[in-house]
Amino acid sequence: MRAVLRGTAGAVRLSDAAAGRMRDARAGALDALKAGQRVYGWNQALGPLKDHPLSDDEQRDFQRRILNSHAAGTGGELSAGVARLALVLRANAMARAHMGVRPEMVRRMLALVNAGVTPVMPSIGSLGTGDLQPMAAAGLVLTGEGATARLRGGQERPAGDVLAEAGLPRTFELEAGEALPLISGSGVLTARYVAATYRAESFLDQFLGAFGLFLEATRAEAGSLDARTHAERRIPAEEEEAAKLRALTADSGWMTERGRKQFGETSARVQDAVSVRAAPHIAATLRQTLDEADTIITREANASTSNPLLFPRDGGGYEFVMGGNWDGAQIGHAIDTLNAQVTDVSVLSHELSGRLIASKWSYGLPDNLAAPPVGLNSGMVQVQTVGAALIPEMQTRAMPAGVLSRPEKFGQEDHNTMAMASVRNLDDNLSRAETVLAVQFLLAAQGIDLARPAMGPLHLAKATDALHQRFRQAVEVLGEDRWMTPDVRKANALVSAGALRPDGI
Repeated sequence: MRAVLRGTAGAVRLSDAAAGRMRDARAGALDALKAGQRVYGWNQALGPLKDHPLSDDEQRDFQRRILNSHAAGTGGELSAGVARLALVLRANAMARAHMGVRPEMVRRMLALVNAGVTPVMPSIGSLGTGDLQPMAAAGLVLTGEGATARLRGGQERPAGDVLAEAGLPRTFELEAGEALPLISGSGVLTARYVAATYRAESFLDQFLGAFGLFLEATRAEAGSLDARTHAERRIPAEEEEAAKLRALTADSGWMTERGRKQFGETSARVQDAVSVRAAPHIAATLRQTLDEADTIITREANASTSNPLLFPRDGGGYEFVMGGNWDGAQIGHAIDTLNAQVTDVSVLSHELSGRLIASKWSYGLPDNLAAPPVGLNSGMVQVQTVGAALIPEMQTRAMPAGVLSRPEKFGQEDHNTMAMASVRNLDDNLSRAETVLAVQFLLAAQGIDLARPAMGPLHLAKATDALHQRFRQAVEVLGEDRWMTPDVRKANALVSAGALRPDGI
């Protein structure tokens, strides 16, 4: 899935075995309709109009109308990677042969992916009860009926023109029952969840690096990383995060009693602040949620997420069963949890930044991390304020959208997961989190540079020194006050690109 998101995957194909199962299921679906079964979205209308019957002659026109009426989304465009992965996930769900669509439809979807055609899919409109609006827009591109698309990241243009340039037929006609399986599922939601988990993983790995620089800059005590105390907490992820931090700072000469005395500390600290001692625990909570996300994603990517579903009958033939397998509640609540934990780590990052700019809290670094003469130079206090501006926004957007269901469509769809709102909140907060972390990198690196003259022959750990040097290749140390926005942007770009992952993590 990561390769599909990045556009580096090879050609995606429908296997012959899956195509055979799909053909059998398609024939069984048509036989069930001929036998008189009334089926939602096939020979019955949709939503609150479900009791309106449809004739055989209306079927093809009904598919076109479904796509047009449901393509009502708005908001920013989903990324090309998410659009691409959503098509692949939906095709994979259809290939399970429980939706009654033809194999030709899956091949058409994969042909778009392989040719580099990405539908322009709006981000707002779905309630997490199916991917109706964004996948309807994709359906209009698939059929060539309308909407817009891009070819290999190019300009947004009418779908027919893009399809023709890609060497694909300009049109593809849906047959009975094929529009609803396309839009009634969780492919877009899952694709956005996948993309968000990768960003959150990168954020967490880089947080460990920024925390390592903080530990060095403040000559922190290593006792809070002791393997014995974390073993007694009995949380495997916590033990792993603490082990990473021990490896990151293993040979530091600064994080020692000698290092603290070298800098001028005259009495023992007893212990560092909670934000320092509990950092492995807080990071571990996010790591554990990311590990659990892998299980949810793998299950969701290989499930029949649609309504209705088609099953073989014990006595022969097939029957439709109406249910709610498009429901995104589990993903939505998992996303809400992930958002809360990304926010918590961001709050921690901001608290650590706050310690760095205060001489008392940093155990002797210049106030504001200003270069001498302090006072004439104001230093980096306004850089730290950038994080202060973002944290309340993150905390507001971390409220779980999954508890905000409301009845819609005449009460026929009376519970909605709001999972797409959840993932939008998470996406937005990840962008904020990357900026908050960029601020911590700026301050921690500055703290190291300001402390270095006093540290004499003592050295940083090899891993933290390498990370500090990597950061300094892009952002210069602050001497005399200068325009800081470019520095914040450079640091933010590094974090967003995942360029500040420590070696070995």
